[in-house]
Amino acid sequence: MMRGRVAFSGAIHEAYPHERGVRLADGRICGEGEVVWLAPIEPGTIFALGLNYAEHAKELQFTSQDEPLVFLKGPGTVIGHRGATRRPSGVSFMHYECELAVVIGRAARHVRREDAMQYVAGFTIANDYAIRDYLENYYRPNLRVKNRDGATVLGPWFVDAADIADVSNLQLRTYVNGTLRQQGNTRDMVTDIPALIEYLSGFMSLAPGDVILTGTPDGVINVEAGDEVVCEIDGLGRLVNTLASDAQFNRN
Repeated sequence: MMRGRVAFSGAIHEAYPHERGVRLADGRICGEGEVVWLAPIEPGTIFALGLNYAEHAKELQFTSQDEPLVFLKGPGTVIGHRGATRRPSGVSFMHYECELAVVIGRAARHVRREDAMQYVAGFTIANDYAIRDYLENYYRPNLRVKNRDGATVLGPWFVDAADIADVSNLQLRTYVNGTLRQQGNTRDMVTDIPALIEYLSGFMSLAPGDVILTGTPDGVINVEAGDEVVCEIDGLGRLVNTLASDAQFNRN
């Protein structure tokens, strides 16, 4: 089942896909543009993977690591479908990252790889923006690259794990202003989902609502204020986001 979270008429509602937009839990039908989209789940700890697709690592002229490259993201980074992400003035290279987001469903500690998928509640789409100008070290992304307010877009839908037949074979696509710019497949992850859960739970506890952003394929390009970026993943829907300038955010 696909379900999301939206704000409408002064309240937060669970929402479901409908041919005319979205159906609220109380039965009302709204156009997609009539609601404010929130992240489809309230995320706990957000784990992000770097260089988890070999071709993307090659694209950035770095080799993959022996262990997963994992860093944490704060809650202020997250916005929902159709939200706007600030592109600071004066930066030369800011790019999207279409990623499969894995949502943990129950407490996990010392989980074996073969049992790992039992701890997954479901999946959503993430677009995790990065500003390469601020990168000090590709293996230790600093805060200004990956922890900017509103730079991690989640949604529009949360999809139960049981509804995805083969999460290891999902196609990812990113369009910028309607042009296909990025595509890949989850089968090309360097470290797959069971291995990531085994790795993380081996030294820390995972909790319901924790989110693992599993990395992005190659094909990233610079985006500018005014651009519309659409990320698609098979079975999970279509996540839309726009870039906005400093002036639109009333910032210098």
